[in-house]
This record gives sequence, C-alpha cells and structure tokens, in this order.
Amino acid sequence: MLKEFREFALKGNAADLAIGIIIGVAFGKIVSSVVTDLLTPVISLFLGKVDFSNLFISLTGQAYPTLKAAKDAGAATLNYGMFLQALFDFIIIAFVLFLLVKQLNRLKKEPAPAPPDTKSCQFCCGSVPVKATRCPLCTSQLA
Repeated sequence: MLKEFREFALKGNAADLAIGIIIGVAFGKIVSSVVTDLLTPVISLFLGKVDFSNLFISLTGQAYPTLKAAKDAGAATLNYGMFLQALFDFIIIAFVLFLLVKQLNRLKKEPAPAPPDTKSCQFCCGSVPVKATRCPLCTSQLA
C-alpha cells in the first residue's frame, strides 16, 4: 500500500497539481493585494473616497460609524462592502487568468499538419496512395 501511494504521489500529474495549487494560492494573494491596495483606493477616489470595508447596513436599525464599531456592539450587519471587494477580486482574477491563458494559447506551437497519404485521381476522382503511379480504380497513368 505504501508503494502504491509513493507511485501515485510521484506521478507527474499529482506533482503538477500540487505545484499548480501552491502557485494558485500565491497568485491569489498577489491579486488580492493588487485589488485591495492598488485598485480599490483608485476606485474609491473616483466614487468620492468611499471605503468599501465600511459599507454595511445594520440590521438592528441602530447607526454605527464603522463596521468594527457595529461588530464590537454585537449588531447584525449586512456587509455589502465586503461583498463588493470580493466581487472586484473575482473579476480581476478572472480577467488576469483570461489574459494569461490567451497568451499561453498564442505561444503554444501548433503541430505541423501531416502530409497527405493519398491523392485524388484526375480522371476518376478516386482516392489513390501518394506513391502510386497508376490509379487502381481506372488504371490511368498518374503524373
């Protein structure tokens, strides 16, 4: 059983999957930082210096200056600012992955098409092997 597990763990697919997950987590942190630290402040500036983390609705009906104050008071809140932040993260991650896959597909070399192994007879339009000098169907001499 240990031998089977070692063979499974050392297969190329399992190792590639593990590397992909680790890189994905690190990439997610980078993109999240780009959104939180770079893009959200710019968007907030254009929207009148809105702090997305403090966009919430208190379900108790009481007003609180910040989300932290509402949570400290134990109030139930609807945190739509956090949702907007997660939505921005998702859109940017999806867009970056789209660009990455698009570039990888563009760089991927397509295999050269295989040379045809048959040709068409000019007299009967039958399919003839490329190396044939006579058509097996109509016995015409092929050029």
